[in-house]
Amino acid sequence: MAHNRHVFFDFVRTRLFKGRLVTSQVEGLTAILDGWRERGGQDEGLPLAYVLATAFHETAATMQPVRETLAASDRSAIARLDEAFAAGRLGSVKTPYWRPDADGKSWLGRGLVQLTHRRNYEAMSALTGIDLAADPGRAMEMPVSVAILIVGMRRGSFTGRKLGDYFGQGRADWVGARKIINGSDRAELVARHARVFAEALQ
Repeated sequence: MAHNRHVFFDFVRTRLFKGRLVTSQVEGLTAILDGWRERGGQDEGLPLAYVLATAFHETAATMQPVRETLAASDRSAIARLDEAFAAGRLGSVKTPYWRPDADGKSWLGRGLVQLTHRRNYEAMSALTGIDLAADPGRAMEMPVSVAILIVGMRRGSFTGRKLGDYFGQGRADWVGARKIINGSDRAELVARHARVFAEALQ
């Protein structure tokens, strides 16, 4: 399926971006669309729509790689996470994974989809061929972040669930697909965004 980019951007500008797309948002959307096409996904409009919706949600609609808490620096993100942890607002977290290790590296969430914990950076290094274990900050680079987003969602790298579990052969489980990333957290919201992206791609 060849997507008309002009129609796509006009549609999402109105329906998802409150009538205005800034340059960085266009660049991010374009990078994901191009990354999908380069990985042979031309005829897979529905899973692509869910990938776009995931990035839209995870980046607070910036469509740019972000750090956890949307902080401008690792140092600021670590401070915010430490504060939230101390206040008991991160109930599911047992070990503060964001605190720098013996080598001074922090494994906090980064990217178009939040990649956290050293083991996940190492797993993505193997899948993408990019040495994120040596430099986790590279997850903030757009081409790297696009690779993590697309390859990770296709392979089921984040939770064991993958795009193929929810899309294909006439099937589209927009709500269930949130399990690819984060259980049922904001599943209905991300599903609504995905349906809009699907319309834009048609």
